[in-house]
Amino acid sequence: MGNYRNFKLTTYFIAHATAHITRDELEKQLAFMEKHMRLDKVYLEPFRGELASAEQVEMCREVFKAHGVEVAGGLTTVIPTPEGDAPKARLFNTFCYNDEKMRARLKEVCAFIGGRFDEFIIDDFFFTGCACPDCCRAKDAFNREHGIADGSWQAYRLDLMRRVSEELVIGPAKAANPKCKIIIKYPNWAESYQETGYNPAQQRRLFDGLYTGTETRDPIVTDQHLPRYLSYSLMTYFEAMWPGHNGGGWFDTFDMHITEHYLEQAYLTAFSKPKELMMFCFQSMYDNMYTAALGFQLDKLDAVLDHAGSPVGIVCYLPDDSQGEDNVQDFLGMAGLPIVCTPWFPEDAENILLTRAAACDPDIVEKLERWLTNKGGNAMVTTGFIEATEGRGIHALTSIRLRGRKISARHYRVEQANRRLCLYATGDRPITLPVAEFRNNATWAVVKAVHGEESYGILLRDHYGKGTLWTLAVPDAFPDIYHIPAEALGRIRQAMPVNGLWMECPSGVSLFAYDNDSFIVYPYVMSTTQFRLVKVHAAGAKALVNPVTGQRLEPLYTDGDEAVFELAPKSGEYALYRIER
Repeated sequence: MGNYRNFKLTTYFIAHATAHITRDELEKQLAFMEKHMRLDKVYLEPFRGELASAEQVEMCREVFKAHGVEVAGGLTTVIPTPEGDAPKARLFNTFCYNDEKMRARLKEVCAFIGGRFDEFIIDDFFFTGCACPDCCRAKDAFNREHGIADGSWQAYRLDLMRRVSEELVIGPAKAANPKCKIIIKYPNWAESYQETGYNPAQQRRLFDGLYTGTETRDPIVTDQHLPRYLSYSLMTYFEAMWPGHNGGGWFDTFDMHITEHYLEQAYLTAFSKPKELMMFCFQSMYDNMYTAALGFQLDKLDAVLDHAGSPVGIVCYLPDDSQGEDNVQDFLGMAGLPIVCTPWFPEDAENILLTRAAACDPDIVEKLERWLTNKGGNAMVTTGFIEATEGRGIHALTSIRLRGRKISARHYRVEQANRRLCLYATGDRPITLPVAEFRNNATWAVVKAVHGEESYGILLRDHYGKGTLWTLAVPDAFPDIYHIPAEALGRIRQAMPVNGLWMECPSGVSLFAYDNDSFIVYPYVMSTTQFRLVKVHAAGAKALVNPVTGQRLEPLYTDGDEAVFELAPKSGEYALYRIER
């Protein structure tokens, strides 16, 4: 593949540097990078508000090629207000696509880049939030024409960016160079795509490939507040969306103060088996301690990926243009549920997860009922999904009703799966949950939150057709999932095993499963990190083998067909195991 066996290592070189760097300075900076890692490819950007000269582009290309680095192009669709014009109602200097001067500039730039590169990637500012008078008039006219009465922007912007993609980017670039392949990079804020015009449903029919933003940064200080599991799950989503066309995962050095948080972006992106690992950007990597830390890990990741198959897991259905319970699947992934994502209803999956986002599919209840009746398996739905499908047939599948009540609890009753026993556990603080009212003996509560003399279902079970419907009461604040004690989390994981695997441990540990009976366990570096023992339950296993180190683990004990292994991973250290059957 390149300098590494399982991925190409790439970086992005921004336009300001392309326009102004000298050959000597570029040689100096490249020498620093080569000291710590082996670059395969660079995306060289001529335009990010300013356009580099053809001479500067060629000089940079020559230097990289002389070092054996493949060169592609890059584009960021930002632009300052044209001289003499009034400022626009926009963020980050993104284009107003109803401004003729800006439209003409984008066509010119795309012809310039297309004429000089056989491939280029568009950074994730290819959206519009402009609400200037021209954009407002265009939106209102579109809505009138299409019978949209609520004044919303979504349908208009989706259509606008489809047309912009064709007319202002792809058309001019391919006119200049018919061989040019154009890659669209999608940002990490997937639930907001449709509001700002990102349109994968249409754009995957237009572009030659896509790329995935896997930067999660610090979840507290940034606006996007993304669980780190997204660096993995969003990669699986785009690979499922357009198999073979997801070029790679793109992460950066920004808005972090803990080195492991930077590295975890790379780890989880790599666990998804990407074609490329993209480090944004060359300029931020130069003379940065993160560079040496990542370089140290790349060969280790490569060795682990030698033994990993294709990712599998609980399949979370996120239809095109959907939103609801933003990133709850990633909070569950941080709590040890091995989740992969798809924009297609997972007809053939053994385990599926439906959040409120899935309810954006108008036929979702019928699809779920058909899946339970004919396919069988385990379907987990959130209380948000139940609420969003009220009046759409969901009452045929469960007796649960949501009436707006809430409770706060920190004590839990956990019914064991294979014994007529219950465990009682206490969380480190109370969490607020919706009350999922249900009818006794029609629905069964397996995990309950206890408050005073009452208990309330957190994990509830209904049998339907050939399958089992599990309903999960999701806390109002999704990070409160981390405060559910290990005993309750273990029972939730046990309800949705993947390859016969599930874990007993607190939150903050992820399980990544593959189709060749291998899996990775990764305990995150959290702000309150403590040592965590992990018990891995593996149906039909005789032993676990680490194929990288040769370590062989015998079961701690067996329970019927299930073998239980005890691991003691250190926070921030990943390990792959293969099940020996």
